[in-house]
Amino acid sequence: MFFSKKSLESKQMDIAEVQGQIRVQGLDGWLLFDHHVRDPIAYRVLALDPNAHVSRRWYYWIPATGEPAKLVHAIEDARLDSLPGARRAYSSWQSHQAGLAAILEGARRVAMQYSPNCMIPVVSLVDAGTVDLVRSLGVEVVSSAALVQHFEARWSESQRDSHFEAGRRVDRVLMAAFRRIRSAIDAGGASSEHSIAQFILRCFREEGMVTMDSPIVAVNANSGDPHYGPDEERSQPIRDGDFVLIDLWAKLDSPGSVYYDITWTGFCGARPPDRIRNVFEVVKGARDKTLAAVDAAIREGRAIQGWQVDDTAREHIATAGFGAQFVHRTGHSIGEEVHGNGANMDNLEMRDERPVIPATCFSIEPGIYLPEFGVRTEIDCYVDIDGARATGAVQSEIERI
Repeated sequence: MFFSKKSLESKQMDIAEVQGQIRVQGLDGWLLFDHHVRDPIAYRVLALDPNAHVSRRWYYWIPATGEPAKLVHAIEDARLDSLPGARRAYSSWQSHQAGLAAILEGARRVAMQYSPNCMIPVVSLVDAGTVDLVRSLGVEVVSSAALVQHFEARWSESQRDSHFEAGRRVDRVLMAAFRRIRSAIDAGGASSEHSIAQFILRCFREEGMVTMDSPIVAVNANSGDPHYGPDEERSQPIRDGDFVLIDLWAKLDSPGSVYYDITWTGFCGARPPDRIRNVFEVVKGARDKTLAAVDAAIREGRAIQGWQVDDTAREHIATAGFGAQFVHRTGHSIGEEVHGNGANMDNLEMRDERPVIPATCFSIEPGIYLPEFGVRTEIDCYVDIDGARATGAVQSEIERI
């Protein structure tokens, strides 16, 4: 969020720290803008009520030095009263443009929730017309993606603790799901993808956790679909000799908690087929090599960007001959939403050039997807000033169910 590290717990906005980061990036300021609550990032970072009635455009200007400024419509002139800075009201389109020119006077390089060529879609929230308007004032608009990461993706100590506690609970639920599959087989029947997904959701509730979506439970060929989701109609039974992929994510049911997100695979029998075991070893190698690369960079004080992390995993899988079967990014930022707003480990779907920074977390989840089965192994990687580490149990071999 939009707070200093020492004040993360109290949720007090620290304008001085924001301005320091603006100067570090060589910017004249950060212009936050919204209309009809289109930009959830702006509401989170400014601690504004996302449920407020907003029918007119507002702007909040944080210069590299000096006092912030607000531009609001005359009939909603109290919209930004919770924030520091001088207020200017407009009503006509002429006064709107004049007011924007006034608060940006002297600025030449300004960050907005914009991403060139929409390379990072989660940050590309300001409409093209508003970017045109700002540019018409002689201002260069650059992406706020690095600022967003710094002030929203970093975790407080309590958030970090909530993640590790969620990890312990989710790990328990995962093992309980595998046992549930085995028990049904031993009883002479079969569970199903859908029933195990529902079992996991019940366990989450019993463990005091919440999640935004149902987990993925995928058997055999269904595991070759990275985002397969079983429903009652297409759910497949799980029997002896089946290969099973389970992807599950949850967080503690308390304000400010952050997600834990993992994927494991299992085989209903004593020994998985060699083909599956060989693919698992390739994917595991990519995961471990990627974690080691991030850890080494942080320990050595070297910058490493999201796209470079993705390349590490992708090159390992491509060398093994499965490059075309690795069809998604290596990892995503993790926060209060399972897909957070920090750097993604991605040079496939997007080229994320944001550096990996301390106090952030992201998934490492390489995968190989074939017509008959797919293998993904996913861990969460937490980065601090001393290095990078997996935050929960790490799968070393296919689980024998």
